[in-house]
Amino acid sequence: MNDLKSNFLRTVKYTFSGDKRYRLWLFILFSVIFFGIAAYLRQLNTGLITTAMRDQVSWGYYIANFTFLVGVAAAAVLLVIPAYLYDFKPIKEIVLFGEMVAISAVVMCILFVTADMGQPLRAWHILPLIGSMNFPSSLLVWDVIVLTGYLVINSILVIYALHRIATGKEYKLALIWPLILISIPWAVSIHTVTAFLYSGLAARPFWNASILAPRFLASAFCSGPAIMLIIFQIMRKVSKIEIEDKAIFKIAELAAYAMGISLFLLAAEIFKEFYSGTVHLAPMKYLYFGLHGKAHLAPWIWTALVFNIISFVLFLLPRTRENFMYLNIGAILMILGVYIEKGMGLVIPGFIPDTLGEIYQYWPTMSEILITLGIWATGALVYTLMAKLAIGIYTGAIRFTTEITSG
Repeated sequence: MNDLKSNFLRTVKYTFSGDKRYRLWLFILFSVIFFGIAAYLRQLNTGLITTAMRDQVSWGYYIANFTFLVGVAAAAVLLVIPAYLYDFKPIKEIVLFGEMVAISAVVMCILFVTADMGQPLRAWHILPLIGSMNFPSSLLVWDVIVLTGYLVINSILVIYALHRIATGKEYKLALIWPLILISIPWAVSIHTVTAFLYSGLAARPFWNASILAPRFLASAFCSGPAIMLIIFQIMRKVSKIEIEDKAIFKIAELAAYAMGISLFLLAAEIFKEFYSGTVHLAPMKYLYFGLHGKAHLAPWIWTALVFNIISFVLFLLPRTRENFMYLNIGAILMILGVYIEKGMGLVIPGFIPDTLGEIYQYWPTMSEILITLGIWATGALVYTLMAKLAIGIYTGAIRFTTEITSG
């Protein structure tokens, strides 16, 4: 027990210590989290009236971020497959950092759903035994199961691997191989179930499309890897972790293929809606061109489309993909493009026009923005602390005593 306590205290001390840049980064994250908590406490006390959500538009910025982040979490599989199934060494060496991105993203997903609930304490209603899960008829319960399961799977993989390395031993792949195999279809399932939450709503024609799940997965395999590309380059600059260019370029190449599929599926959906010209065209017409003089989202979705096309070209061509200036430009454009398209560009048009034909132009309030920033800062903090610990273990700065292993 003394060894366990000693190692725990050393680990905590190490993760929160660093140079001035690291301490400044932690200070910024904690400050943003503080303002986010303050805004959330006000929302909790006053109610969802502090948001811009109303009866006409009952899902807003929180669910938009939730949808985007589920895709980021699912994208970890894009590293797991080449690392474990094809034994691609450059990616295998950094796959744990990709799984940490998945863990951080799922944590943020849970926080965004909590923020979106007017009465979060009522969440016990869907817990097994205590409440009534309504399984398997409730898609919400399916989403809770797949997200929680994915969080547990990735946490076990990361903790086991880091513990073995910290005790000076190689982790046994055969021992975690079943979890690795399960994590691949599970990653697909978390975004598929999220898509089903939308497409299963027959009264919302903008979402009621069988193509929505493939579109979700394709865009997920763009935004998630793009975020990892930025993170890996930062880690390479601020730490002694060696990340080969080959790994970064391969991730960008896979993201380019995913973006190509995403753009194709979007074009197919646009053709179906505009060529058929039914009354169900209204939400998409509002999104791209406006409806009855109201075009709040049109500039944003066209910007997202341009960003996605440019990033696709930059990532597809080897000359630009293997040039770090163009690579980083493409990664940033890909993140922003998918964030807009899959966030506000997906959620809001589904409610327009409402059942009475009214067009309510939703836009997040300052309270929603502060809470959102606080949740993103929480996710960044979770990843920062995990990455700092992992880097310390990889470089030998953190080592556990053998007693921990035997215990």
